[in-house]
Amino acid sequence: MPGILGREQVQSSLGDGKQFGVELKYVFDGRHPLGTGGALRRALPLLGESFLVLYGDSYLDCDYQEVIRAFRASGKQALMTVFRNAGQWDNSNVSFQNGRIQRYDKRSRTSDMEYIDYGLGVLQSWAIKEYPPDKSLDLAEIYQDLLAKDELAGFEVKQRFYEIGSLAGLDETRRFFKERCEGNDLHTASPE
Repeated sequence: MPGILGREQVQSSLGDGKQFGVELKYVFDGRHPLGTGGALRRALPLLGESFLVLYGDSYLDCDYQEVIRAFRASGKQALMTVFRNAGQWDNSNVSFQNGRIQRYDKRSRTSDMEYIDYGLGVLQSWAIKEYPPDKSLDLAEIYQDLLAKDELAGFEVKQRFYEIGSLAGLDETRRFFKERCEGNDLHTASPE
């Protein structure tokens, strides 16, 4: 599988993370894929009281501290970041009005869905403790359950996302970084 890293490859490449200045711990699905929600449920003992979740195939150019402050101020069990996408970069799946998520559905989209789940969320650990630890579970199901209980805050991000889960998306993200680097003065002054 060229280009796709398996869990063993990731673990052998990154190790415990010390060489990158971080501490890495691993939790594996087991015999069957658990989905993002199921993996989070299994990893709960390592995650702490609240934690950030971001999709591994995206580059998100946003202020993470601002997102955390919005989550804390919301008083909700979870926060989903949203971006006004209007179907431009991917299928919009969120109805967001007056600072609130009205509807979220990846499968049954409606015309009022001009926003998309940006790919960054904050959750309280007790928001997912009720789910069985070995159940296959999509993060979308957790978000929908929280929304139904009025426990899902929304936060609008103004910078677009870059997906790196496809070759076309990866090429676009590389162009973004190249333009960003060319736009900044990254040259060092040479002595005269």
